[in-house]
Amino acid sequence: MEANKYMIPTSAKEVQALGWDYIDVIILSGDAFVDHPSFGTAVIARWLQKWGYRVAVVPQPNWRDDLRDFRKLGAPRLYFGVNAGAMDSMVNHYTASKRLRHDDAYTPDGRAGARPDYAVTVYTQILKELYPDIPVIIGGIEASLRRLTHYDYWKDCLMPSVLVTSGADYLCYGMGERPMLALTKGIEKGWSRHRMQQIPQIAFFHKGKVPEGVGSPEPVATLGHIRGRGPSKLGWEGSRSDGSGDPTPSGTLLLHSYEECLKDKYKFAENFHWIEQHANMMHPDTIIEPVGEGYVQINPPYPTATTEEMDSFWDLPFTKLPHPRYKGHRIPAYDMIKFSVNTHRGCFGGCNFCTIAAHQGKFISSRSEASILKEVRELNQLPDFAGNISDVGAPTANMYGMHGKNQEICAKCRRRSCLFPARCPNLDTDHTRLLNLYHKIDSTKGIRHSYIGSGIRYDLFLTENGFVDESSQPYLKELVLDHTSGRLKVAPEHTEDHVLQMMGKPSFRLFERLRKEFDQVNREAGTHVGLVPYFISSHPGCTLKDMQRLAAHPALKGIWMDQVQDFTPTPMTTSSVMFYSGYDPRDLKPVFTERDMDRKREQKSLFFKNSSKKTREGISYSKKRR
Repeated sequence: MEANKYMIPTSAKEVQALGWDYIDVIILSGDAFVDHPSFGTAVIARWLQKWGYRVAVVPQPNWRDDLRDFRKLGAPRLYFGVNAGAMDSMVNHYTASKRLRHDDAYTPDGRAGARPDYAVTVYTQILKELYPDIPVIIGGIEASLRRLTHYDYWKDCLMPSVLVTSGADYLCYGMGERPMLALTKGIEKGWSRHRMQQIPQIAFFHKGKVPEGVGSPEPVATLGHIRGRGPSKLGWEGSRSDGSGDPTPSGTLLLHSYEECLKDKYKFAENFHWIEQHANMMHPDTIIEPVGEGYVQINPPYPTATTEEMDSFWDLPFTKLPHPRYKGHRIPAYDMIKFSVNTHRGCFGGCNFCTIAAHQGKFISSRSEASILKEVRELNQLPDFAGNISDVGAPTANMYGMHGKNQEICAKCRRRSCLFPARCPNLDTDHTRLLNLYHKIDSTKGIRHSYIGSGIRYDLFLTENGFVDESSQPYLKELVLDHTSGRLKVAPEHTEDHVLQMMGKPSFRLFERLRKEFDQVNREAGTHVGLVPYFISSHPGCTLKDMQRLAAHPALKGIWMDQVQDFTPTPMTTSSVMFYSGYDPRDLKPVFTERDMDRKREQKSLFFKNSSKKTREGISYSKKRR
């Protein structure tokens, strides 16, 4: 195995300087290349490098010219890897109003236009034309969340799996270290296509008929009680039913075809009901979705990564710096995370508009304290580090180390969320381990402050009536006083409970309790930490009147209110299925969706108009009291 302290090469000159006469894997990415564990391209490149493979990266190749960026390194010995970057390219390019963004945080100097729309498809099609005999494996956010039939907000239509549109050989979904290594070894050893197709956590398109014995794509019972035909069980031909309303896994879940979904929005919503359920199961079935003259197959994922595996993913020789090719240029996304530390993966919150669980998984994979503290100590070696850690977190910062008390119950669980509509009684929400980690980080030599920049779930430590357990009040107090840089950001998302039900979020009364406890912490400590709530406008179920009630809600008086986001339907979320189909895939009941662009903008602008007035009144009122 070669020494692996070198910077991953991105040009022919850099490859030559390493003395390489071949490259095993070439990864093309829509992002600038930053050798940091927060960037998926760097993680996969360093992980494969650890196992002895020569990996090069082509960041943001020019797809408009003579395609020299796609040719400059020649053909790899094994395969091309393709990703759109850390974001879906369409979310990266366009606002919720479908207006073109003027900047790109993942490009040097924030320059827009460095990647194409639908980058995974564009890059793959070019590679397939130039190198028809070289396999292409797609992955990352864009590929992962477009692995099955999905609604595309920007084209306003259903699109088939990105495997179909791109022509890629394999798709790696979710966190890709283990499946990518297995694919790499399989291609190197010349495994048959049949054997390659047994690898967990991959997807592929197979031309031909669905295998015999899988069953009919038509459900045996189509939720007749919802469609007015009386009560029925849920189940699929080829699957058993235990009578509980959910199918007992039989090994394979056969969905309605892409073509059927095009004709019937109800069937698309019904498909997603099962897709989401299986995405949140510990032991899901293989999923098959017919499309065209074949079908897409999604293999079940690898088991949740162990702590030892998580540590191995971070124990790689990242430089934690942008590639030297960007010297003199600023990459905004890197500036945001360069002094951050990631503690875990996954989220069991189950918000309907969020893609985290669909990509990272519902079950939490945590690093060890030793691994985290090692990374913390090494921050002192980075240029310009002044002792301030910008974020000790993850998708949800305070889920570190959390899991079900009885894993046998978790193994059978079909819930999409451990927190909604109520906290699971099997969930261990003790924050003691996390508090101890904070204390050890803060006592590390060279560390002045450690902040929590990631989101938190306050329903993990608070109820409408008070704190959950003995660790809850100390956690909130320490979070506010020691780990918040000026303002604590939280996400109640709305004030109206019927809208929150559509979002999969707890009642706004819980935020009111949080503000009460938050204000008490400030009063007792004599501090002035601010509280910043985030909201979403025009989410399915939300009307203009709902936004009027939100903006005028008395519980928000005196709070600086400038954080509202117009709902953007992104692939593979419950909320986007609601937006397109008009059905809630959880129960297949009809739901109101605001699709008119002008009225969507009105909902958002109303928030700013009313909330800014209310905030000024609150500030004026506070001054009078003082």
